[in-house]
Amino acid sequence: MAPLDITPMTKAEKLQSLEELAQKVLWLSTWTIHHANFVREKHDGLKVGGHQASCASSVAILTALYMSALRPEDRVAVKPHASPVFHAIQYLFGHQTQENLENFRAFGGAQSYPSRTKDADDVDISTGSVGMGPAMTVFMSMVQDYLRRHSDTVAARDSGRMVALVGDAEMDEGNMYEALWEGWKHGLRNCWWIVDYNRQSLDGVVPDQMFRLIDRVFRTTGWNVITLKYGKRMMEAFEKPGGKTLRRWISECPNDLYAALTFRGGAAWRGELTKDLSHDADAIRLIETYGDDDLQGLMANLGGHCIETLMEAFDEAAKDDTPTCFIAYTIKGWGLPLAGHKDNHAGILNEQQVTGFRDKLGIKEGDEWAPFAGLEDRAAELTQVLESAPFIRDGRRRFEAAKIPVPKHLEMPAQEQASTQEAFGKILYALAGDKKSALADRIVTTSPDVTQSTNLGGWVNRRGLFAREDRPDTFRAQQVPSAQKWEFKSAGQHMELGIAENNLFVMLAALGLSHSIFGVRLLPIGTLYDPFIARGLDALNYACYQDARFMVVATPAGITLAPEGGAHQSVSTPLIGMGQPGLTSFEPAFADELAEIMAWGFEHMQADDGGSVYLRLSTRQIEQPKRKMTDDLSDAIRKGAYWRQKPANTKSPVIIYTGAIAPEAEAAAAQIKGAGLLAVTSGDRLFADWRKLGRKSWIAELLDQAPKGQPLVTVMDGHPAALAWLGSVDGRQVIPLGVDRFGQCGDLPTLYAEYGIDTAAITAATKS
Repeated sequence: MAPLDITPMTKAEKLQSLEELAQKVLWLSTWTIHHANFVREKHDGLKVGGHQASCASSVAILTALYMSALRPEDRVAVKPHASPVFHAIQYLFGHQTQENLENFRAFGGAQSYPSRTKDADDVDISTGSVGMGPAMTVFMSMVQDYLRRHSDTVAARDSGRMVALVGDAEMDEGNMYEALWEGWKHGLRNCWWIVDYNRQSLDGVVPDQMFRLIDRVFRTTGWNVITLKYGKRMMEAFEKPGGKTLRRWISECPNDLYAALTFRGGAAWRGELTKDLSHDADAIRLIETYGDDDLQGLMANLGGHCIETLMEAFDEAAKDDTPTCFIAYTIKGWGLPLAGHKDNHAGILNEQQVTGFRDKLGIKEGDEWAPFAGLEDRAAELTQVLESAPFIRDGRRRFEAAKIPVPKHLEMPAQEQASTQEAFGKILYALAGDKKSALADRIVTTSPDVTQSTNLGGWVNRRGLFAREDRPDTFRAQQVPSAQKWEFKSAGQHMELGIAENNLFVMLAALGLSHSIFGVRLLPIGTLYDPFIARGLDALNYACYQDARFMVVATPAGITLAPEGGAHQSVSTPLIGMGQPGLTSFEPAFADELAEIMAWGFEHMQADDGGSVYLRLSTRQIEQPKRKMTDDLSDAIRKGAYWRQKPANTKSPVIIYTGAIAPEAEAAAAQIKGAGLLAVTSGDRLFADWRKLGRKSWIAELLDQAPKGQPLVTVMDGHPAALAWLGSVDGRQVIPLGVDRFGQCGDLPTLYAEYGIDTAAITAATKS
């Protein structure tokens, strides 16, 4: 929007307008939820919900942020339950429609929780699993620092602040502290967390001492902490005779008592204060100067509800790039009849209460959605504040970035024996050595302290570790021999993380959205041990939910990691790969398969209808096939399967395998005259294709070449269900071999025999 040609407002005039807009935001968010629950036609009888109380506590904070403090380059993660507040603000900006608000929590309407992919308004970060949004801001700040040293376009812009509105109960989530710790190690900056400290969680009241813990944690990890406990009205009262006593009482009042008195109202406040402050005549006289409604207003004037206090705090924090935590005291349900009640989390105002609120605001029946209903005489001033908000100065803030060209085939050094993990390292090493490669320049790798053990060492040696400031390799400087160059530099392309898999996936989410958030496309690769995908599954899910694009390389996998035992052996990860939306999984057996899959993966990560990629790899050295990579073979590998050996006759059994178990499948096929051997590189792609196309799918075409009526023997080092569905393609019996219990220590022959995936077990299955 172009700024209005109107005389600039004074600070007092702007403040008045923001306070009026905050009331409008409170109304619109409250009405949106009410409309969804009581006005809109229901088709299933279910409660719609919507968290009116949680919305109310954050109204002033979000109003001050979006309408005054934020700039176009800033990015925000809004706490999940404040979604209607966010949508209301976007509606006033003209970035959200009435139709979407009317369909809040309905199909195609404004989402329950802010969503980058499903909402029509300008959501920066999807939230909904608590803790994910704030963590994202930490890693987005780190990505911004990376891009400022790798991209002229980002370096030329002002650094954005990565801002999170945090529910106080959200601070119970462990991933929050993992993110804080990682941020501290990387010298985090340009990050704000605003804690909506309403002191109520879903079921009860937050412990009184929590704010002290929050303060200590943030200061320990290098953050500035600004506590906003008192609003301007309170501060003025404290300056009057008896004010110090009142301040002390407020400061020491238990959270549950403060909430209960808030719900009961001014008369209850008067009774409690008169009783507790009876020793101070000045304090009693001070209380007596307020009527019940004014006293209620005074005690509700906490720092998180005072726009003037919030604006001053934001202006002060904006003077430098130190990460800052604002502890903003609020009241859950502020301004609503359910304010302070311990059960208000899921509470919703009834018809009478909403009507009373509407009448109080001077809104006529039928004008509930009108942006300035009840404030018609102030429309010009309010419009000026909205249209001059720095946040919307440049319009929508999502970028587009050109696609990076990918070679048709990636270089794969020929070897007689190799593991897929080793091949992965060599493919990246070859890419890293090409100084003219646009692809290599946009790859950024990351790993939770398993860089070397997942074969990223060669890439790091050639491309370096990233840090804002160069740091030499002390061991190399001290002439200590090492195969690894552990030198940090601003041009480096590897971001080393601590041992926290959740952080890995949040980092991949931040890197994988760089094209949209910052306007520069990156191709992130994250490595970890396959079983520990489960440690970061929530973050992986949210990364995919946001349509972040990245490649997960999980290695080693399965009981094939024999001596490590059950703690490090994965079983269910193939099912995770198949079941996770937005993620396409592969499990190649050979190096040349992996090279083709990675080339496809880099394309898929950039495609309009693409997504992220998961590679399940192994440390098992196996003999590599001597073959030329034809276009037909490449295409089949990428589609998910190909015949290694077609069945010879109508009685021939068919063995289907995936991954590191290939030698056993090959040996079994060699022992059985005429046996067919089908290599599956991606059960995930085959399944998706089959669901979509049925008898016209790629797997149906392949199985049409197998003898009718003969069972399929499927085998993998992972849960057998990942391949067992193949019998459904054309109604065949399936004998699924695989691992469905925890692994244990041992050597490969022993373990493969114990879990029924060795050559003998495969051969026996073909005869059963």
